[in-house]
Amino acid sequence: MHRTLLTSLTAAALLALPQAAAAQSNTCAARDRVVEHLSDRFGEARQSIGLATGNRVVEMFASPETGTWTLVMTTPDGRSCIIGAGQAWERLDEEVTPAGQPA
Repeated sequence: MHRTLLTSLTAAALLALPQAAAAQSNTCAARDRVVEHLSDRFGEARQSIGLATGNRVVEMFASPETGTWTLVMTTPDGRSCIIGAGQAWERLDEEVTPAGQPA
């Protein structure tokens, strides 16, 4: 499950990069400020983490109570940018099928 989730997060982050670049001036700050904002305003906590190209860290924050979610990418210098957000988040505990095996 973790590999599938991280792969999905990385793919989502890469697809969102053009939009994130356009909106970067409004959605980037020091990581601790971004995390504090997501916690205080939306009740979101980190649900998963992965490593993207360029040593950038991709994290999914979400709130099981409200269903909101936010995808954050942090650069090696500690600057975090919100690259996606939405609603209706839910935790899934799906089993990962080993490569080469039928699903």
